Amino acid sequence: MLIEKLQPKPFDDRRDIIIPGDYQMTLIYCVEHFVSLAKQAVKDHGSFFVALSGGSTPKTIFEHLTSPPYDQMVEWNKVHLFWSDERAVPPNNAESNYHMAMQAGLAKMPIPREQIHRMRAEEKIEENALAYEQEIAATLKGRRFDLIMLGMGEDGHTASLFPHTEGLKVQNRLAIANFISQKNVWRMTFTYDCINQAANIAIYVLGASKKGTLANVLLSPDQFDNYPIQKIGTTTHHALWIADQAAAEELSQKKK
Repeated sequence: MLIEKLQPKPFDDRRDIIIPGDYQMTLIYCVEHFVSLAKQAVKDHGSFFVALSGGSTPKTIFEHLTSPPYDQMVEWNKVHLFWSDERAVPPNNAESNYHMAMQAGLAKMPIPREQIHRMRAEEKIEENALAYEQEIAATLKGRRFDLIMLGMGEDGHTASLFPHTEGLKVQNRLAIANFISQKNVWRMTFTYDCINQAANIAIYVLGASKKGTLANVLLSPDQFDNYPIQKIGTTTHHALWIADQAAAEELSQKKK
């Protein structure tokens, strides 16, 4: 397996990075990484607690995970699905991160219905964010998420922690309603506190369209208001950045 041949490298004291190769190789690494963490979590404590992300790369990861041979490598009846953020739309809306994940193949996996923890962001979003925190606490029972999946927007946002939004300042919460003024919409999102407690944080950055942002985020001084994703990862819980060669092009050039 590819994941057995490649090892992430430290980037700084809060972040690790791996560049497995081209898009296809990097995608396979992402899938194998998910499978490996799922197996280890089930072995360690009998369940795999994962928070999913929206976006095109996670969609493709889900499609691979739920197709041969990977669909047989995960004990799906022991998986708990959560989401790192959600749009304020019904669950059957094409814009819904929940809908995307289910349509990408997860709906056909034998995951018990009560282990699929959807964010109900389509109404009473602040009230339902508090309810989601309670659901996390009741399900994980003090344990950390085994994996939180994240992407990076070209503006440097992650989950629904967008630049210059109030959600960047929130402490001692796990899930919140965050108003995104740039889009004039509300979103439900995990907080920094929630994300940075996870046992594993994977940030997927694939494609040439992300190369400028990736270089700016990783190489510039911390400016969390401008690039919220810079705040992901701590000295005790590193974030793993998984980038393909196209996304990492400027990163390697500027580090020379």
